[in-house]
Amino acid sequence: MTDVFPTLRGRMEYVCLGCDARYPADSLLYTCPGCGNVFLLETIDFHKLKERSAADWRALFDARAASRITALRGVFRYYEFIAPVLDAQDIVYLGEGITPIVEAAPALRDQIGLSFAYKNDGQNPSASFKDRGMACAFSYLKWLCRRNNWEEVLTVCASTGDTSASAALYAAYVGAPLKSVVLLPAGKVTPQQLSQPLGSGATVLELPGVFDDCMKVVEHLAENYRVALLNSKNSWRILGQESYAYETAQWHDWDVVDLCLFVPVGNAGNITAIMSGFLKLHELGLVTNLPRIFGVQSEHADPVYRYYAAPALARTWQPVRVRPSVAQAAMIGNPVSFPRVRKLAERYIAAGGEKAFQIIQVREQEIMDAMLKANRHGHIACTQGGECLAGLVNALALGLVSRSERALLDATAHSLKFAGFQELYFTDAFSPEYGITPNIDLANRPEALLPRSARNELEDAAYTRKAAEAMAKLLRLSPK
Repeated sequence: MTDVFPTLRGRMEYVCLGCDARYPADSLLYTCPGCGNVFLLETIDFHKLKERSAADWRALFDARAASRITALRGVFRYYEFIAPVLDAQDIVYLGEGITPIVEAAPALRDQIGLSFAYKNDGQNPSASFKDRGMACAFSYLKWLCRRNNWEEVLTVCASTGDTSASAALYAAYVGAPLKSVVLLPAGKVTPQQLSQPLGSGATVLELPGVFDDCMKVVEHLAENYRVALLNSKNSWRILGQESYAYETAQWHDWDVVDLCLFVPVGNAGNITAIMSGFLKLHELGLVTNLPRIFGVQSEHADPVYRYYAAPALARTWQPVRVRPSVAQAAMIGNPVSFPRVRKLAERYIAAGGEKAFQIIQVREQEIMDAMLKANRHGHIACTQGGECLAGLVNALALGLVSRSERALLDATAHSLKFAGFQELYFTDAFSPEYGITPNIDLANRPEALLPRSARNELEDAAYTRKAAEAMAKLLRLSPK
């Protein structure tokens, strides 16, 4: 299948969203040296992609879906759209991308009132969507280290859990010259998520405070020391996460008319990447219409919602102090990618209309109820997946989505990462600051069949019979 291997290479530059300054892509840059704003990466030769027809691009990407070439099996199936400067030998693949889109169970679909599906990004290698961006960021670092013969590069990130798990996993796989350090807000990462960077051998540091505090520390490091920052300020990560848009379009046979995407905002990197990806597809004619994109935020961390809720001429950006949220990955009061969101949302609305991009607010109670309801119907949604379902329900109630449309919800991580919140719900143990009261219809707890002493007091046959009888009575079974 050598005919599917990329032959087109490009030149790339960092483009500052503040002063429009440009810098070469072969350097570790995260913010503009001139004005301090964030970057987007741009392929200077992007116009050359128009030399191939939209139909040919679709056919090529469909052919690559069957490829056994390692460099094309993950997010780099869309190599020319992502990072066409990289060499195949540097591309890192751990099984990321190409995550399943699972239609809502019929009973759940009927409850909600329109056709929708989950894209299960929790089925990435580290069990979250972050692997899309890390695959690109680490491929770039391999390429850069090889070009410069660097002997050691420290990769650093602040995290609420998923970023650290992903960064540590990819650093462990690549190995020298890369080493991983992660900084976490003490006590605000689930035990399941904490176990991941520890298991991958990263240096794990904890800091009192919240994610925003950790972010300021690693930003200071990146500005004053030669380290590789792996948060979404890293523009290479945004490129890898664009693959979500490309996969979504390809799965729907490049027809995204009447499709509404619901995406948790968090640090705003993912919604940035998805808009950027669809804008590229639209510019090249691979999709004829843009899907509508709804960012979703909890009322406990909703700066982007507040910005867009204001009249257009009265909007001012204002970070917020976050309150505890079960959607931990989205519990960010000052998302670093907001300047990208604002810039790309302008372009997205210009191309798709005023209703093409909107932000929805949800309550913590709605997030937990929606997550449990989804998983009660056979899904594996995390709290962010619950946030998206709650956003869909609210959008329907507000008349922002019609029942003739279809929706795709982003389950950013695997539900097992948030088993602790499920346990708090089932045992009614949430602290008052969350504002969550369990719905008895969604709560679930194990029931004891026999007292613990029964195992030692009864012979095997009697023990089995007594347990079976207790089970039959509990389940109201009728004898044959």
